[in-house]
Amino acid sequence: MNLFRPQPKAAPRRFADGDRLEIERCAVRLKVDGRARRVSLRVDRAKSEIVAIAPNQRRLTEAVAFAHEKAGWMSLQLAALPGRQVIEPGGVLKIWGKAYRLEIGPGRARMTDDALIAPDDANWSLKILRLVKHRALEILTERTAHHAGRLGRPMPSVAVADPKARWGSCRPARPGAPAAIRYSWRLVLAPAAVADYVVAHECAHLVEANHGPRFWALCETLIGDPAPHRAWLRAHAAELHAISA
Repeated sequence: MNLFRPQPKAAPRRFADGDRLEIERCAVRLKVDGRARRVSLRVDRAKSEIVAIAPNQRRLTEAVAFAHEKAGWMSLQLAALPGRQVIEPGGVLKIWGKAYRLEIGPGRARMTDDALIAPDDANWSLKILRLVKHRALEILTERTAHHAGRLGRPMPSVAVADPKARWGSCRPARPGAPAAIRYSWRLVLAPAAVADYVVAHECAHLVEANHGPRFWALCETLIGDPAPHRAWLRAHAAELHAISA
């Protein structure tokens, strides 16, 4: 009598769009993209992770296997990304293209013509960050009013947040609800022309809620050729997202 019974094979793991894995110490996110023709990998510089892309759900397993094959390449790509940049006294932050010193000083947190100052306590960096976000809201609101006015559209509501996947989003007006635009506060850390492109981009969505030819024509009317600004954001996204309190 055979006492050794074969063990049932474990069911293969099923993967889903948005799953996050660690492959050879590399952060990998799975993505289904119906426009893709093949399995591929790309670096998400803003999130410091690799995106494994498959044309459909069934091929996610293939995308995972491909990521395992390219583990060495993934490690090199992630290692080349900038490290975390902490906001600390003595440092410098550029806001809308202008450099500001980061200083400790008595009294309430404040922004001068060339410095960001907060009292010396455990919340120093958070207070400095609040100053930056407040200034971001002011500047981005001003530029939104400018571009919306040029397009002949009512001023939308404006807010800032810290999204990881996009620099801005626009909800066009609809019956009973005015238009609303939300930006990443980190935009003000980019060159002014680059940040202003994002504002113009979102304002163009007040007219064209798509990325068709008429939309891009509006962008060019507002800020000229968007290609250099888009390229800058792709190249420097990780640096902007590395800045933290």
